[in-house]
Amino acid sequence: MTTDRIETSRVIAADAEAIFAVLCDPQGHVAIDSSGMLQSAEGDAVTAPGDTFVVHMDREALGDFPEMGTYDVTVTIRDLEPARLVSWTILGRVRPQIGHVYGYRLEPLDGEQAGSTRVTSFYDWSEIAPQWREAGIFPVISETALRATLGILDRTVRRGYPRG
Repeated sequence: MTTDRIETSRVIAADAEAIFAVLCDPQGHVAIDSSGMLQSAEGDAVTAPGDTFVVHMDREALGDFPEMGTYDVTVTIRDLEPARLVSWTILGRVRPQIGHVYGYRLEPLDGEQAGSTRVTSFYDWSEIAPQWREAGIFPVISETALRATLGILDRTVRRGYPRG
């Protein structure tokens, strides 16, 4: 059986608002990236669907297409529900656009875990353009990489990101 979506979750001992602040900040995306591809970002924190920011990428970090080298992508927010959900698509130099979606769902926890949040990272390529599906290059990021990013997110939030 094949799937066009990866999801992985982790409980982070922080409130959803603190986690959401990292996920809405372009620099937060760079800070928690486990792939090594995200080098830096430009733009303001996102607040609504349609908001964008630019990420400077380096594909050599993955070692799969080193000829791509460095390039820029525009992150366009698709869904945004404060302290609950953020998802985005990537617009780059390739045509047609790929159409994959990344995101996070946040679920504040009660009881013994009050003050903690279950964070689910997802990567969905179910709506990619046919030529990219035929290329057989998906998923670009593995479930292991999504889990690693959640670990870095946990550490980043516990260290008080962003520091003012």
